[in-house]
Amino acid sequence: MKSEKTKKITYWALTGLVSFIFLGSAIGKFTANEEALKMAAGFGLDAKTYTLLGIVEIICLILFIIPRTGIIGTLLLAAYMGGAIASHLEHGVSIVAPCIIQSFIFLVAFYRFPELRIKLLNSNS
Repeated sequence: MKSEKTKKITYWALTGLVSFIFLGSAIGKFTANEEALKMAAGFGLDAKTYTLLGIVEIICLILFIIPRTGIIGTLLLAAYMGGAIASHLEHGVSIVAPCIIQSFIFLVAFYRFPELRIKLLNSNS
C-alpha cells in the first residue's frame, strides 16, 4: 500500500504533467510565430481567436490545478480536447495526439479524484 507522501507526490507529478502539456500549448498560442498562425489559419482561426484559445486553456488549466475546482477543470479540459478532436477530424488531420492527451487527462483525474472515478464507474447508482 502506498504511503500518503507517495500518493501526494504522484498526485502533484501527474498534475504537473498535464499542466506542462497545456501551459506549453497556451504559451505557444500567446507567442505564435508565422508558422503557427499559418497552421491556425488552415483550421479557420485568425490570430485573435488563436490567442483567445490560449486564454481558455489557461483558465481551464487553473481550474484543473486547484484541488477544489479540479473536477470541473478536468471536464473543461476534456471538452477542450473534444473540440480539438472535432477540428482535427473536420480538417483531415490525425486525431491520435488529442485522443492520447484526453485519455491522459481522464487517467490523471481518476487518480486525483476517487469520487469522480466511483461516480463514473458506478453510474447505475
